Amino acid sequence: MQGDAMDESESTRRAYLKYAGSVSSTALLAGCTADGGSESTDTATVEPTTEAETEQPTTTETDESYTVTMAPVGDVEFDAPPEHAMVVFSHYADMAVALGKEDTVESLYAPEFAGKPLGAFYDRLDGVSLDWEGLPDPLAEGVDKEMLYELDSDVHFVDPSYVVGTQDRWDTDDVDEIAENVAPWFGNYHSGLHDSPAEEYSDDYRYYSLWEMFEKVADVYQEQDRYEALKTVYDDAIADIETSLPPESERPTAARVTLIDDTFYAYKLNEPGFWHADTRPLGVTDAFADIDWDGTWGLFDYETMLETDPDVILHLWGMSPGYYIDDIRNQVADHPVGGQLSAIQNDRFFAGGIRFQGPIANLFQLELTAKQLYPEQFGQWPGYVPGESYPEIPADEQLFDRKRVADIIAGDL
Repeated sequence: MQGDAMDESESTRRAYLKYAGSVSSTALLAGCTADGGSESTDTATVEPTTEAETEQPTTTETDESYTVTMAPVGDVEFDAPPEHAMVVFSHYADMAVALGKEDTVESLYAPEFAGKPLGAFYDRLDGVSLDWEGLPDPLAEGVDKEMLYELDSDVHFVDPSYVVGTQDRWDTDDVDEIAENVAPWFGNYHSGLHDSPAEEYSDDYRYYSLWEMFEKVADVYQEQDRYEALKTVYDDAIADIETSLPPESERPTAARVTLIDDTFYAYKLNEPGFWHADTRPLGVTDAFADIDWDGTWGLFDYETMLETDPDVILHLWGMSPGYYIDDIRNQVADHPVGGQLSAIQNDRFFAGGIRFQGPIANLFQLELTAKQLYPEQFGQWPGYVPGESYPEIPADEQLFDRKRVADIIAGDL
């Protein structure tokens, strides 16, 4: 922002604190914001992993069995790669698809809400798809023990800390029962924001990047070669981004939000955690960087948004039913205050992707966000048509090779 930036920032902070205090805590659960009713807690301090600290070896083998290690579940032994997987959040479904194991996915949180944007990405990869329609939603009525017995999966891709910390009917004895009688748990939820795990798991918790988690899921499926090949695609994309970014002084201010009932739920852009894996590498100036809030979101009304007035607004879930970007943009533009936002007036109010992004979604979301933030460097974002496929991008403006990714998923390494 220009002019008295410090005064404006402090004024915005005061407006935020005043507004946040007036909003009912139940608003944190509004809409399909994919939290399953959880909020950040402050029960523990957990140090993130670094490349040097990652558990080594991740996988060990004895005869046909093998062990994969990930916090907080520790060492998990598998007799064979899973053929049936219970999945809650979409990043694990995306990982399965990336490893050519889409047929193993047997459940998904909010299937249409999460499946539509994943399908939009997969449409641009020949032969890649996920049959999400009709999958049971494990959070429709909360994680249900009877449902897990009925699914009889080979692995539960969900963090037991999430289950114990957010589901009133669960404790560690229930977790152990399912692990013993059905299948092991394998998930790490709190790496999304680096927030605190349930107290019962705080001593054994650590944080991973998205691609570190993907590597561990690849170990579970024994598909390390696919992982390595996709990681090379990702590394090349990140290298291109880093060498093409404009100087910091020339970068726009930006905010990522979800609009629910005239309240903007704002998310940080450059903080740790895989929820920011598509924005943090782009190094944009976060319009809310200097405003602190407790929990997952900052809450802002239209007036505070206008006072902050980011150059670019990225609307999370803008490719999902109920939050399609055209509907949201029109709603904001028709508001007497929202219509004054620079992002609306300059046509820089864009559809963001999904929060629970796996490796395929991450590649596409890095590309779309790069174009939305830096069109001069990465080419203009052509816009997203609600309900349709990810837009066609000229080959020379693509951040990664679609055919190469599709070939890897198909096993042509």
